[in-house]
Amino acid sequence: MLLPEYFISPAKEKQRYEEHNNDVTDKRYQDFVSPITSAVINEFPETAMGLDYGCGTGPVAASELGKKNYQIILYDPYFRNDREALTKLYDFIICCEVMEHFQEPAKEFRKLFGLLKPGGKLYCKTALYSPEIDFEKWYYKNDPTHVFLYTKKSLEIIRELFRFSDVEIGPDLIVFRK
Repeated sequence: MLLPEYFISPAKEKQRYEEHNNDVTDKRYQDFVSPITSAVINEFPETAMGLDYGCGTGPVAASELGKKNYQIILYDPYFRNDREALTKLYDFIICCEVMEHFQEPAKEFRKLFGLLKPGGKLYCKTALYSPEIDFEKWYYKNDPTHVFLYTKKSLEIIRELFRFSDVEIGPDLIVFRK
């Protein structure tokens, strides 16, 4: 974890996010989130309620699922700061390229666990660090908004600490089950 004295200011963090080209009509972006959208479609009926946590300026996963008649509530502390969204329970939560931004991961995972219904799933997407990666050359650590990097071991610890019943760690998708 990056030490808090190295965190950038909230204004600079928001500015960095505004630089992202999160266009919901971008086929490459749709393909990027497809492990999440495919999993939701395969595992939940259209009547399931979802939350896109940290949806950013272009909530492509929610947009793609909306085309399939899923109802997704959007939440982002900078762009959709709807506190009401954090008072409901969800069948699934999308957390796509968000968890590496958690300045207080324990607080965030506790919150996300609490927002899930029993049997609910938290779908995450982030780059995982492994010993095979040359850390000095690893692009993922260079984003100044990436303050916490994960490994397979840290995901197992999160599963244990927050009492998720299971975690599936795939190459393109991490799924915690409540």
